[in-house]
Amino acid sequence: MTEQELQKLKYPIGQFDCPTNISKQHIESWISILEHFPNRLENLVKQLSEQQLDTQYRPEGWTIRQVVHHLSDSHHHSYTRFKWALTEDKPVIKAYFEERWAELIDSKMAPIDMSLQHLRAIHFKLVYLLKTLSEADLNTCFIHPETNKEVLLSYNIGAYAWHSNHHYAHIENVMKRKGWL
Repeated sequence: MTEQELQKLKYPIGQFDCPTNISKQHIESWISILEHFPNRLENLVKQLSEQQLDTQYRPEGWTIRQVVHHLSDSHHHSYTRFKWALTEDKPVIKAYFEERWAELIDSKMAPIDMSLQHLRAIHFKLVYLLKTLSEADLNTCFIHPETNKEVLLSYNIGAYAWHSNHHYAHIENVMKRKGWL
């Protein structure tokens, strides 16, 4: 496999490219993606067998099961980061080792239904919160300790809309390659 082919498997929709000027339309579109993501994901994966769930989406990548559990873990963290930024002055968030979390027994073996239900709940809470944010709220930020840079909430909405579509594409693409769709 060439490096270019591997990069296409890693980033099937490309990397997140945030617009310089985030408009109200961008925010509304990203919130809509987040609002509908749990249903889209569940509809994509609900008929998969245990063997299919344990299929890697790319060489040396996570299994579909690990991706579903990762989405639940990651979006839970994101929701918490929004809350911190809205209630504290430029908080330094807690980073985590997502690759290590993906190797834990719950990520590797647990039924995906638990994470699908969690995603549904956390997105319901997240979207409700996001729809109430003012322009001032959207311009609040947290500091990511790995980069020591401020992350605006407006940017983070886009990043998690992208993150949803990014991992959806991982799963959808392997399903297409395997003839499961």
